[in-house]
Amino acid sequence: MPSAFRHLAVAAAAAVFCVAAWAQTATDIGRPAAVIPLESEPPPKLVVYPPLAEPLARGVVIVQHRTENLRIIPVFGKSAAEVSPRVGHLHVTVDDRPGTWAHTSGDPIIVVGLKPGVHKMLIELADPSHKILASETIAVTVPEQKASKSHEHG
Repeated sequence: MPSAFRHLAVAAAAAVFCVAAWAQTATDIGRPAAVIPLESEPPPKLVVYPPLAEPLARGVVIVQHRTENLRIIPVFGKSAAEVSPRVGHLHVTVDDRPGTWAHTSGDPIIVVGLKPGVHKMLIELADPSHKILASETIAVTVPEQKASKSHEHG
């Protein structure tokens, strides 16, 4: 029996040690806090990729993008601009039209209904108060659409 008691005591001591280690905060074990002041964060960056070729051949513009040091979410207002890590959204403008829209997710930007030809897309990275932090302009060439076979014979 003393051997079984010793094993139980060792198991209990190990459990207490694990709970104590689990309860430590990040700063207790030498790592920085999860939230750092905004002025200490690196500046946000926007990366925009060329439109996907296959959908573009059908007249559908799909533009993938990513950000660094900023997360795209649908949060707005002056207070949200002070949140760390940074949050924001995209402003998208096609052909210098007055109709800019806010894109509030990491999903690709999708535009349909553009006439064949060359178009300009301005994609801006904005903070929650709409201050522009970075931008990229891409050229998009929408090809002429061939009539489908059902329309050619009908």
